[in-house]
Amino acid sequence: MSREADGRPRWEARTDWGWFALTEAPIDVGTLSAFVTRPEVGAVNVFLGTVREWTRGRRTLYLVYEAYEAMALRLLQTLGEEVRREHPGARVAVHHRLGRLEIGEIAVAIAVGTPHRDAAYAGSRHIIERIKEMVPIWKKEFWEDGSFWVGDQLERIPYPDGRPPEGPEG
Repeated sequence: MSREADGRPRWEARTDWGWFALTEAPIDVGTLSAFVTRPEVGAVNVFLGTVREWTRGRRTLYLVYEAYEAMALRLLQTLGEEVRREHPGARVAVHHRLGRLEIGEIAVAIAVGTPHRDAAYAGSRHIIERIKEMVPIWKKEFWEDGSFWVGDQLERIPYPDGRPPEGPEG
């Protein structure tokens, strides 16, 4: 995915309360945190998912993320709306990386701002768990001894052909 001339991710949606994006560029956590911070916000929770070096005893070299971008972006917005229904007035920012990521890089950043800390924690947790359940973002793990497409983020769906299906029918 390329970036627009003004530097924003191509797959992006913004409202007065939410900012959602899929990008190949590194995620600027400070910008996300600033977006959800307002005078009425008393708590900001920032969750960062990073690329780890070891997974189940195997050394990871790097990851590659792919997505069905239009659907993934819409579902990220839906997750933000779910948080706002549960925690009125919440501000939400969710950015997810695509493409090749090295060890230690941020794969997903979630910032939730609410008047009180319990709601900020709960909102952030809700979003990361639901991303893993329903958002069409796939990762390929590259290890020292091979590679593998993870069928879904919860690793319940296998990819016998070694990669995500091309369309709705596979």
